[in-house]
Amino acid sequence: MVIASHYCSYFLDTIQSMDSLPMHGRDMGVHPDDMIEVQEAEQETKQEVLENKDVVVQHVNIEGLGRTKEDLLGYEISEVFDAKNLIDVMKKSHIARQKLLRLGIFKEVEVVIDTSDDICVTGEEPSVSADALPNGLDVTFEVTEMKRLTGSYNTMVGNNEGSMVLGVKLPNVFGRAEKLTFQFSYGTKETSYGLSFFKPQPGNFERKYEQLPEWRSSLRHCITFPLWRTNHTLKWEGVWRELGCLARSASFAVREESGHTLKSALSHTMSIDNRNSAIFPKKGALLRINQELAGYTGGDASFLKEDFELQVNRRLVWDSVLSASLWGGCLLPIGGRPSSIADRFYLGGPTSVRGFGMYSIGPQSEGDYLGGEAYWAGGLHLYTPLPFRPGRGGFGDLFRTHFFLNAGNLCNLNYGEGPRAHLQKLAECIRWSYGAGIVLRLGNIARLELNYCIPMGVQSGDRICDGVQFGAGIRFL
Repeated sequence: MVIASHYCSYFLDTIQSMDSLPMHGRDMGVHPDDMIEVQEAEQETKQEVLENKDVVVQHVNIEGLGRTKEDLLGYEISEVFDAKNLIDVMKKSHIARQKLLRLGIFKEVEVVIDTSDDICVTGEEPSVSADALPNGLDVTFEVTEMKRLTGSYNTMVGNNEGSMVLGVKLPNVFGRAEKLTFQFSYGTKETSYGLSFFKPQPGNFERKYEQLPEWRSSLRHCITFPLWRTNHTLKWEGVWRELGCLARSASFAVREESGHTLKSALSHTMSIDNRNSAIFPKKGALLRINQELAGYTGGDASFLKEDFELQVNRRLVWDSVLSASLWGGCLLPIGGRPSSIADRFYLGGPTSVRGFGMYSIGPQSEGDYLGGEAYWAGGLHLYTPLPFRPGRGGFGDLFRTHFFLNAGNLCNLNYGEGPRAHLQKLAECIRWSYGAGIVLRLGNIARLELNYCIPMGVQSGDRICDGVQFGAGIRFL
C-alpha cells in the first residue's frame, strides 16, 4: 500500500507540535529512564489524532484496466467509501486490495491514498473545484492484469495414486473474472482430459458457478455458496462410463456389468469445517453430509445415495492431539434396478481401515471385490511429535508419530427387513486393526503414512496387509 507523500502534510499542522525534543541533558532536567514513557505517550497521541480526524472518501479510481469490466470491481471496493478516518481508510483499502487479488485476474494491485484536488480550468489559471472537500480523500488502485494465456505443470497425489497434470488457463475470458481451464492428467490408475469454466457471482466470491465437461467422459454443473456457518454445493452431473479391458480371470458378476452406462445425478453437499488444518488438525471439527439422487434426469443408473463424514480433534499435553473419525453411508436402488459396482461404496486400505488391502473388505465374487450398498468406518488416532523433537520449528514439524485403532464393515442390505436388521448386519463381521507409524505432511493438501498394522476380525476372502503398509492421499479415516 502506498500513501502519497504530500498527503502527510494534511496532518502536519496537528502532529508538528508532537515532534520530539531533546529528552535528556543538564538543561532539560529529564532523567533518561523517562524516555520510553514519553515516546510511548507521543505514539499514542499521534495514533489518536489519525483515528479521530474525520475524512471523507470522495473518489475511488482503478487504473490499469484493459479487458476487465469496471462494474465487476465495484462490489469489491464499495466498502472503502464507508471509512471515517485515515486508519479506517487504510484498513478498508487493504481489504479491498485482498478482494481484488482473490479474483485471480490481477498480477499486482497497489493502493495510493491522496487528498482530493479536483482541478478545473477557468480562464487561464487552474483552480480547485468546489467538489473537493478540505478533508476529502481519493483512493486509487493501480492494477496489473494477468496475461491472457498461462500454462502450468504439476503433480498430484490422490488416495494411493499419483498423476502428472498439464494445464492451460485463460483468466478473465469475458472481463468478469471468468476462467477457462484445460487439463490433461496422466496417472498411475487413469488418464483423463478436462475442460472447466469458472464464473464467480458478483459481490460474493464464495458463490460460484462451475461447469466441468470432461472430454468424452462427463458434464458437470456446480454452484457453491455459504449459508450461515455452513457451505453448500449443488451439482448436476452427467457421466458416461465404460467398464472394459477385463482380465481373463474376471468373475461373471463383473463381466455382467461390462460395457457403457450413463449416469445423470443431482447432488447436494453440506459441510461445516472449523479445523485449524485439513491435514494435521490440532483442534476443531468437520461435518460433511452428501446426498445424491440419480435416474430422475435420465441415464441408466437409478438410486438414492447418502453418506457422511465426521471428525473431532482435541489437543492434549506435550503437543499431542487425539482425533476421532466416523464415516458412514447407504445406497438405495430405485425402480427395481440393481445398483452398479461403479456406484457402490468400497472399504479397506491405508486411507480407511488400515491393515487391509485397498478396497478388499465386503462382498466378492471369484476374487473380485464388488463393493457394498451400506458401510460404516470409525477411527481413533493419537498424534504426537517425533521423539526428542528433532528439527523442531522446521523440517521436523512436518512429521508426526501415529497410533491408531480402526474398525468398519461393508455389506449389502435387504431393505424389506427394517432398520433393526440393517444395524445387526452392519454389526456382524466387523473388521478392525491397530498399529503405529509415522505421518508426513505434504503442504496442506496431502500426507504420507508409513504404518505397522495388525489386522483383526479378518473374514474369509479379505486381503490383509499384516505388517508395514504405505499410504498416500488427501482423505484419511
